[in-house]
Amino acid sequence: MEGPQPGESPKERVDRELNELLQGLRVAVTGVQVLFAFLLTLPFSSGFHKVDALGRWLFFIALLSAALASVCFITPAAQHRLLFRTGLKERMLHRANELGIAGAIGLAVSITSSVALVTETVIGGWPAVLFGGAIGLGSAWFWFVQPLIDLYRTKDVN
Repeated sequence: MEGPQPGESPKERVDRELNELLQGLRVAVTGVQVLFAFLLTLPFSSGFHKVDALGRWLFFIALLSAALASVCFITPAAQHRLLFRTGLKERMLHRANELGIAGAIGLAVSITSSVALVTETVIGGWPAVLFGGAIGLGSAWFWFVQPLIDLYRTKDVN
């Protein structure tokens, strides 16, 4: 998060940062909930019995990590309601940021496992590793490694 804007009070900064964070979480929660909903219906579909043991484990990992991501992404909104006007907004902001990171990790695991599951079921073993791995590496790079490199480089400049 960036520092205070010109003429911005500490309260205004916290309000703005919380608003920005909640907007970002709204985008993420929509994606994870669509994935989670599809995963919840999968065992009840007619072809699920054809999924082998590896596929069932991939399904289970995808389902649990999507559930974890949902909990992490929804928690800040629920806590915002519970902590409304308590003076704990800045604490809630830091917690929400940590939960957003944990939720992103859960979402990355769920997407990776889901792609590997579908690939393993449709094509077979090694392509599942290849395509699941590509998605896992891509999300790790874009969501975590690249921003951390930027943060590291910015600290070296300042």
